[in-house]
Parts: sequence; structure tokens; C-alpha cells
Amino acid sequence: MSAAPTPRKFRSATNLVHGGTLRSQFGETSEALFLTQGYVYPNMESAEARFKGDDPGFIYSRFSNPTVAMFEKRVAMLEDAESARATATGMAAVTAAILGQLKAGDHVVSPKALFGSCRYIVEELLPRFGVSSTLIDGTDLDQWRAAMRPNTTVTFLESPTNPQLEIIDIAAVADIAHKAGATLVVDNVFATPLLQSPLKLGADCVVYSSTKHMDGQGRALGGVIVASEDFIQTHIHNFLRQTGPAISPFNAWIMLKGLETLPVRLMAQQKSAERIADFLAAQPEVARVLYPTRKDHPQHALAMRQMSGGGSVIAFDVKGGKDAAFRFGNALEIVKISNNLGDAKSLLTHPATTTHQRIGPLARAESGIGDGMLRLSCGLEDVEDLIDDIKAGLKAVG
Repeated sequence: MSAAPTPRKFRSATNLVHGGTLRSQFGETSEALFLTQGYVYPNMESAEARFKGDDPGFIYSRFSNPTVAMFEKRVAMLEDAESARATATGMAAVTAAILGQLKAGDHVVSPKALFGSCRYIVEELLPRFGVSSTLIDGTDLDQWRAAMRPNTTVTFLESPTNPQLEIIDIAAVADIAHKAGATLVVDNVFATPLLQSPLKLGADCVVYSSTKHMDGQGRALGGVIVASEDFIQTHIHNFLRQTGPAISPFNAWIMLKGLETLPVRLMAQQKSAERIADFLAAQPEVARVLYPTRKDHPQHALAMRQMSGGGSVIAFDVKGGKDAAFRFGNALEIVKISNNLGDAKSLLTHPATTTHQRIGPLARAESGIGDGMLRLSCGLEDVEDLIDDIKAGLKAVG
């Protein structure tokens, strides 16, 4: 197999269709799906060279596979990065990106506003292995500076955050982290690589749940870590190889197909999200709407500086707390109740009782997640139908 020629540098939409493609001797149009565990060597010397690293071929699909390699290369090209490694899920990517850098005695700094599973990794899992952590208000740069210690090794953040859509100054945090001798890992899943480029803002590593927008149709799980070749080789490659959170080649193939339509889907979803956010803000049953490009967003200026769009997700508070939020969700017909996002279908979740239920009421309050907060991931339905559906939900609230 040989890589497709790249005579010149292409733009994102083109790379998402053609980037990293490997074709077999059959010259297939669609990327081939290699469902294989291992690989055959022509002789014993070849096997030895492969394991020593003298021959760059594939060895075992737990850590290298042609279909997975295409997915990794395509995402790396999208980020204009040197390297990427795919994982079984987004949380596998987060865990590997953080743990791969740490040892007992190290310290991690992260915002309180994190996805529930991410907060579990930082706040509960790491201390079991002798790694301390400090949680701060991620929007306060002074708190970042104050939290740094001589043993701070990793800083980790989401921006926009899940589900509050807080925007954190990635470039400023990267500068603070680097001055303290630490790295910065950014979860960029809400913005996607099309709307925000954390590596260009100074981050050392970017992680994604490719389950979300990259697949975009609710079919498969996956994750990906993107960074420089040096970062991948130093912190990630051997960690993944030895611990085994490998993505299935079939799932990687699905992600490749999803990437082809990512720009078209995301732009349509974002257009609907902008319209729906403005509609919700004008409704008396709604106490607050959070969407990055709206001027009433607390970090609007920063969002406009480091993002090229607001994305597909809206957070909003309905008046009346949990009961009102449940009445709203139960009255919907088109929008489905689900804890996923980035899907072709519009999805609604109540974070306080689902994705952030286990962190407890105090932590939710610190993170700005109230009982009336709902997270809406806008899909590809007709926006007028979605607004009519939302009107039915608001009527139930009222």
C-alpha cells in the first residue's frame, strides 16, 4: 500500500475527504476496512526488523492498523499537527493524554467546570496513584497562576466547557502552564477542529471524543489524541501500546466516513443553534441562554477571539428548576432525550440528573449547573420544526 500523493497543501474540507488515504493494490475508492488482528511477515528477519522499529510496517492491531492509521492521519492534517493516536472512546483519549505524562508525586491543575467523567479522572482517580490535583475557576487567570506548584506537570481544560459553555483563554493558560514547566491538554470536543485550534493557541495536546461530531450520526465510539510527534512518542505511543485502549478498525472506518461530511454538518447545525439560541433568549419561560457568539455570553469577547463560530450546542435555564426542565423535555417530539451530542438528530439532556449527577449538588453549584439547566445539541432537522418543538416544550413549562 502507498499513501496518496499530496502535491500541494489543501484546505480542511478537502483533507477531510482525501487526507491520509492508503490504497491497496485493488485501487478502491472508499477507504478499505482492515479487520485483522495481526500481520504476516515474509520472513523471520522481517519480523525482527518490524519489532525493532527498523521496518515501519504494521505489527498488531492493538496499536497499529491501516484503517486506524488513515483516521489518525486525517485528524492530524485537520489540526495541522504532526501526529495523532486514536482510542476506543473519548474518555480513553483523555485518560491516556493525562496519565501518560504523570508519575506519583506530580500535580495537576484543572477547572471545576469539567464533564463528569473528566472531573472523576482529575479529582478521584489520580490521587489514588499519588498524583494530587487542584480545581479552580478556569475563567480566572489569577487562580491558574496561584494553583501552579513546583511539581505541577499537567494542566487540563475543556473550552467550551460541558455543559455551561464557559470559554477559557487557552493561549493565556498555555503561557502560565509553560512558565511553570507544565503542559496543557485541551478537550476541544464542543468546538471541533473546524472552529478552534488549541495547538495554534499554545496547547501541547488536544483530545476529542470522535463519538460526537466526527462520527456525527450516533453509530460508533471513538477518541483521538493530537499533538507533536515528540509529544506522542514521549508520552502517548508506548502508553497506548502497553495498556491497550485501542479503537476498533471498524469504528475508525466509520469515523473516516463521518469526517467527509463534518464541515457540511457542523455549519448547518451551527446555523440552527444560532437561530434557536436567539429564539430561546426572547422567551419568558427561559431565565438564561448560554451560546458563545451571543453578546450576552460572559466570555463573548474571548469566544470571538479564539473561536470561528459558536458550535452546535446551547445551554439554557428554564424557570422552575428540575420539574420545569423535565416538563420541557417530556413535551418534545422531534428533539430526543439523550446524553450524546454532535449528532444529526437534535438531542436534549438534563446535566444535573445525567452527565453531572454523580459529582453532587455542591460541585454542580460551583460549576454553574442548576436544576433548571438543559443542554441542547442541535441536529440537522429543519430549524422551523425544531423551534415549533421547543415552543411545545415551553408551553409545558409555562
